[in-house]
Amino acid sequence: MVSHRPDPCVLVVLGATGDLARKKLFPALARLAARGLLPAGFTVAAVARRPWTQESFRQEVVRAVQEAGGTEGNDIRWQHLLTRITYLQTDIRDPQGYARLRSLLAELEERGRTGGNSAFYLALAPEFFGPVVRNLRQHGLASGNGPGWRRVVIEKPFGWDLESARQLNRELVEVFPERDIYRIDHYLGKEMIQNIMVIRFANAFFEPVWNSRWIDHVQISSLETGGIENRGGYYERAGALRDMLQNHMLQLVSMIAMEPPTSLATADIREEKVKVLRSLQLLTEENIRKNAVRGQYGEGFFPEGKVPGYRQEKAVAPHSATETFVALKLHIDNFRWAGVPFYLRTGKRLARRYTEIAVQFKALPQVLYFKEYGELSPNLLVIRIQPQEGVFLRLNAKRPGTDNFIVPIKLDFCQNCEIGVNSPEAYERLLLDVMRGDPTLFTGWEEVEYAWRFVDPLAAAWARAVPSFPNYPAGTWGPEDAGWLMRRDGRQWAEAGYGPEPPAASPAAEA
Repeated sequence: MVSHRPDPCVLVVLGATGDLARKKLFPALARLAARGLLPAGFTVAAVARRPWTQESFRQEVVRAVQEAGGTEGNDIRWQHLLTRITYLQTDIRDPQGYARLRSLLAELEERGRTGGNSAFYLALAPEFFGPVVRNLRQHGLASGNGPGWRRVVIEKPFGWDLESARQLNRELVEVFPERDIYRIDHYLGKEMIQNIMVIRFANAFFEPVWNSRWIDHVQISSLETGGIENRGGYYERAGALRDMLQNHMLQLVSMIAMEPPTSLATADIREEKVKVLRSLQLLTEENIRKNAVRGQYGEGFFPEGKVPGYRQEKAVAPHSATETFVALKLHIDNFRWAGVPFYLRTGKRLARRYTEIAVQFKALPQVLYFKEYGELSPNLLVIRIQPQEGVFLRLNAKRPGTDNFIVPIKLDFCQNCEIGVNSPEAYERLLLDVMRGDPTLFTGWEEVEYAWRFVDPLAAAWARAVPSFPNYPAGTWGPEDAGWLMRRDGRQWAEAGYGPEPPAASPAAEA
């Protein structure tokens, strides 16, 4: 992994007045500036259609940063960055606008002495990716044109199925080589996801038991209490399957299940992740009926009041069959994970908001303490990703006192619970890595390809059947069938944020 200070560069934000730039990119840049992490000479070229002046655009950026919670750092540095943000009004569909952008970049490169280094962040709808990169090439702004490096950053979705993803990739690699394409999956920038490899490979007591001999099953949950907000048009096309499972959830599977890479180089890490995605047991029609659950929320209640159902949201069809919840049982066909089920679930308008990975170990042989104490709680490791970040480990121990009881005890580390501990936002790390030229936390093309190969049969099967929606009220844990997916295997979902609830304490015989 690369850890050097980022190179001086110009960050070009195309779509600079959109929600992504406002809510994520500019607040992240402000915090990086306040912490003194941006390179000397760093400048921003903000490109959008709105007829704003330099001053009015900078005022909008200030408002966006304030709404996101401020900088929590040196405001003098942040104010200095603000003077280095230049707004260019143009339509990205207008070829002449790229000529003006090229002139602006020449001016900014001379002012900041950036050596021609430029990163183009496409904060745009995916249908614009191809036309934009072609225009960058035609105006001499792509890789290989002039001194310095040129990189392009794109947001998911990376296509809507395997074929559209391949077409998008062809358009990108015609202009930028794979090493200069940064596909952002913001989950990979979250602090505890970066910690997964460290927990696994930097601790001697985990790796020997990280296999089918010792692990009973793995749960990965990413639950949200919020709805779709103002993204009805996008969500109607994507649904939870494409919006979350194809990218975020399968990335977590690959990181939990990967073999130790030969080094920490990006290529070696990606190679092991791809091996996991290639090893996913493909979903057949019968498999999908048994092991896949979809849902859509209806009206429901939260402490703050009643919320509408998905079909009542803005820009959603009144009889929409789009899923807002997915639960899935999958298997990895390799030696390490043979027979270990992975249970995934993600959804909106659920009872609680959290993302976590729960690794439940197998029960001990029913001898020794089992003879005296009855059933004991299986050991459990939980990697908590959001909103709390940390690691939770459940062990068995004797309860203090004169009577003999074995009870589950919790070893609980939370790195963002204490006052003054503030983990960097995902976009802070990812933007820095773009400038450093470190693609480790970005998604490689092969990962995208094999994820779509796995998801496409499920999407096709669901498209052929008309679901009975809505099938869960907002504010609950999702469809009843999702609970049955676990209960039929003698397991249960982790609904408490700490993994499956343990059985009650077992008393021993009198001493």
